[in-house]
Amino acid sequence: MVLTETEPAAAPPAHEGILRRQSLRESAARTYARSLPIVPVRARGLTIEGADGRRYLDCLSGAGTLALGHNHPVVLEAIRTVLDSGAPLHVLDLATPVKDAFTTELFATLPGELAEKGRIQFCGPAGTDAVEAAFKLVRTATGRDGLMAFSGAYHGMTAQALAASGGAQHTSVVRLPYPYDYRCPFQTGGERGAELAARWTQSLLDDPQSGVSRPAGMILEPVQGEGGVIPAPDGWLRRMREITAARRIPLIVDEVQTGVGRTGAFWAVDHSGIVPDVIVLSKAIGGSLPLAVIVYREELDAWQPGAHAGTFRGNQLAMAAGAATLAYVRTNGLDRRAAELGARMLDRLTSLAAAHDCIGDVRGRGLMLGIELVDRTADADATGARPADPQLAAAVQHACLDRGLIVELGGRQSAVVRLLPPLTITDEQADAILDRLADALTAAVRTTPGPTGSSPTTMRGTSP
Repeated sequence: MVLTETEPAAAPPAHEGILRRQSLRESAARTYARSLPIVPVRARGLTIEGADGRRYLDCLSGAGTLALGHNHPVVLEAIRTVLDSGAPLHVLDLATPVKDAFTTELFATLPGELAEKGRIQFCGPAGTDAVEAAFKLVRTATGRDGLMAFSGAYHGMTAQALAASGGAQHTSVVRLPYPYDYRCPFQTGGERGAELAARWTQSLLDDPQSGVSRPAGMILEPVQGEGGVIPAPDGWLRRMREITAARRIPLIVDEVQTGVGRTGAFWAVDHSGIVPDVIVLSKAIGGSLPLAVIVYREELDAWQPGAHAGTFRGNQLAMAAGAATLAYVRTNGLDRRAAELGARMLDRLTSLAAAHDCIGDVRGRGLMLGIELVDRTADADATGARPADPQLAAAVQHACLDRGLIVELGGRQSAVVRLLPPLTITDEQADAILDRLADALTAAVRTTPGPTGSSPTTMRGTSP
């Protein structure tokens, strides 16, 4: 009898061990890691390479942070220049040449009135820190306390930012209807729905019996990102500016995700021509590194020294990367490029919707696009909208990942597939993104039952 030596079992791939340790060590609050179980090790432009050797087209872009994609040469060069110069990397809020260059470049892009008579406050490193600073600023300047915010909003994860976000309950925040064509709160949609939303806001402020006192400020997003990629009509934004200005209510516009060319204009407020009293900026302004600021009208600058501070508000590398990013977008017209390419992508997504009953709505602005997935077996409401299908959306996200495409979900029930590609993508890359998405959608609808266990969703004109 011949004995053979048992071969040892092969060790699991290294990336599996990393993922396993992450699930054991990190908190239950982790988010992206749950739906995107990859271990990035290299990245350039639109492409991420995982530790398993697979390559992915990244349409999440750091939740909109990477305006130029991963590791753009101008960003890397700006960072290297600071590192090689021997300049201090941590300076609190002291003046530096790097900070001066960033501020100068930022102000060169702002709406005229803010650029001419604006003040800037460098906040903590996250957008939510800037939102908190904006709230504190308008409360100090007005002597009032309450805030007005909108249904479906997302402004961050700190206490007051969450209080002003959709789904939160807070006695000092009045929730207002946001224009949402597909699921209009007034069941009309279009210009009529936006006008009714504006009238509702005006009525609350002017009716002495409404129970709503004049607030310290109003905060809104020109396009609700996490809320499901819902662009606000330009006319409605102008109405909000008129309503707040007439009542001396500071208007805060959250451009954390919409800024730096994302929507087809350098700042999303440029589409409507409004000038807010306070603009909140983060994500892309740091060129992939943590940076957050607010810029506001000088007459609001009622703070005393030290009224708002933060240890890491002087991030020199982020300011250098941010200045390089702002300049590159501005000088290369990437905002106009986002408008043109985004419109073409939106047209193709609309054609995709025509072939799939499970697509309730396609919308977006520039390279900020969303596809709302619905239960085709359910009855539509008076405006033609069907219930959201978050199960199908999750299946589409998973099928996209299988095909090497990273997408995010958002919306009221996480049923909106969101696309946030970098502004530097080529026409060919845009086609590749949409090809993979279309293939993933077809695969997902064939295998995913409806939300209540109904038959799998199918393409229009096909048999179940």
